[in-house]
Amino acid sequence: MVVYLGTIIAWGSWLGRGTRSGDEYFLGGRDLPWGAVLLSVVATETSTLTFLSIPGVAYSGSLGFLQIALGYVVGRLLIAVWLLPAYRTGELKTAYEFLEWRFDIKSRRLASIVFMVTRLLADSVRLFATAIPLTLVTGWSLVTSVIIIGAVTFIYTYLGGIRAVVLVDAVQMVLYLFGGVIALFMLERIVPGGWIEILSRASEAGKLHVVDASFDFGRPYTLWAGLIGGAFLSMGSHGTDQLIVQRLLACRDLPSSRRALVGSGLVILGQFGLFLVVGIGLWAYYDASVFPRSDEIFATFIIEVLPVGIRGLLIAGVFAAAMSTLSSSINSLASTTVYDFWVAMRPGADEHAILRAGRVGTALWTLLLIGAAIGFIPLSRESTAVEVSLGIASLVYGGLIGTFGLARFTRRRVDGFAVRTGLVTGIGAMVTVWITARSVIAWPWFAVLGTGMTIGVGLLVGWFRQSD
Repeated sequence: MVVYLGTIIAWGSWLGRGTRSGDEYFLGGRDLPWGAVLLSVVATETSTLTFLSIPGVAYSGSLGFLQIALGYVVGRLLIAVWLLPAYRTGELKTAYEFLEWRFDIKSRRLASIVFMVTRLLADSVRLFATAIPLTLVTGWSLVTSVIIIGAVTFIYTYLGGIRAVVLVDAVQMVLYLFGGVIALFMLERIVPGGWIEILSRASEAGKLHVVDASFDFGRPYTLWAGLIGGAFLSMGSHGTDQLIVQRLLACRDLPSSRRALVGSGLVILGQFGLFLVVGIGLWAYYDASVFPRSDEIFATFIIEVLPVGIRGLLIAGVFAAAMSTLSSSINSLASTTVYDFWVAMRPGADEHAILRAGRVGTALWTLLLIGAAIGFIPLSRESTAVEVSLGIASLVYGGLIGTFGLARFTRRRVDGFAVRTGLVTGIGAMVTVWITARSVIAWPWFAVLGTGMTIGVGLLVGWFRQSD
């Protein structure tokens, strides 16, 4: 594990050699290969939550989470047709620069702030989830483990920039998928009867069900929540979130961006399937025993059951999954801070100054993410980390989708004030729903409702302002 972490630091730092400008640091000179970007997108959006939390979802439920993944593919197709051409027509540095072009600087900055707060909260959960196996291995406290993971990731992100982030992500994704495959083979060996017996028991218990066609809005894993809610969630994460959009802007051209985006949806569908099946195997091995946290199930299996060597490989996979998302989050947060705020206040800043500001932003956001992850520890027993993270994102993605929808498909009917009013109202409404009615309306629907609220309010305010 130590050798792996040391190698990643050295390689990531080496990849950043020769970086002399902000454009190279944040966008890789817009010359990154689409295959590497595809793998980086998958690694960034799933990471530790897939490796540790998704098995826990299947352990306590069924394969119904795959319905969300189907919606992810639909959402990516819509973004490839809808937003990517608009992003690639100019030299955009961030997704929110598009809003300034259509509306004004205030709209750009408001959307950027929404992104920053969302990423800080959601990715601190991911960082916390990764600290669990490190704590089990070393006996360190969760706080110490969070700090160590953050520090290791910071070094190569600070030195290497987006090129190091993307290429290291691609390798790390292969590693943690390999870890999932190893877990399947080990479960075949240690569960009496192997996978034939596992699947037989799981079928009898109803754990192999994928499609739930019910119209219960309070259930998160139904066909309709998956296809519709998952599509909107994917449109928010891949069309309006700088975390992913930054990678798509770093591709060589529009066709490359589209291949990376749509291809990532197909890969993630298979990835979710792999780790859900691992969760079914763990359910059979532990005979449905109850764990304090469902996120601990796979980590406990790795530490207590797997032999030396294989155990180290899977723990390295956990770190690979964590660092891929954390490094991406740090770099994208720094890019929005620099381009949407710092550069706007210093229009004469040269590329060297932008690079220096970007590295300062990298350090500051690393500290904030570590602090937020430590703050999440007392709240971590309520549900799986993946559901907490996706739930947080769902609260704001509707507002962002609605904002970009108004920017893309309206002309003069909506101005900056109207769109900002719609964005704030849409997010506020979803926070209210989460506080008062989340047992009635499940989190996959938040982005759908938030989009409708944002567009409706934006159009209404725009109409009133025009009529005055």
